[in-house]
Amino acid sequence: MKNVITNTKKGFLMVTMFYTLLSFANDASSFIIKNDAKRTSLTLENVKEGNLLSIKDNNSIILYKERIQHTGIYSKGFDLTELPDGSYIFELDGDTEIKTIPFTVTSNNVVFKKELETKTFKPFVKVEEDIVYITKLALNNEPLQINIYFENKNFSSTPELVHSETIKGIKKIEKVFKLSRYEKGAYKIVFLTNGRKYTKIIK
Repeated sequence: MKNVITNTKKGFLMVTMFYTLLSFANDASSFIIKNDAKRTSLTLENVKEGNLLSIKDNNSIILYKERIQHTGIYSKGFDLTELPDGSYIFELDGDTEIKTIPFTVTSNNVVFKKELETKTFKPFVKVEEDIVYITKLALNNEPLQINIYFENKNFSSTPELVHSETIKGIKKIEKVFKLSRYEKGAYKIVFLTNGRKYTKIIK
């Protein structure tokens, strides 16, 4: 099992990095908010079908979620004045990044904090035959933990951890792995970063 996965040279990244950075650039939806006494109008530009829009409280509990149905422009009105006093966020979970904008509710008064809007990039995985390319923009040098599990073709045993590492202090993370051609089964890559978990299955 030791030979199931190996690191490859960074030279393999040259071809894919341009494509990856273009993917980050194209996932550029933005929050446009119009707020009055009773209704908040939210417009999102450049959304994609399948993106997830959520409203969360200060404990990350989801109070509202909606899967975007159409690519392009999303617009909807919300009555946020009925929320209890406290701190909240709008969150848009896109293909390559997660954007949030915080707001507070105080005595039915809704205040958005546009200057505190955040953008977090997800790990990006591209598979070409037995080569796995992993990239991530970590603009705040946030750590990225990578755990790779292997399960044999019979799926009769517990997945085996075949590789684990934590990358710190790098703004543009680039990793390449070569999967074994002789071991038949499925790989599961689990990423942990920014208090979130992302999973990619490779069969």
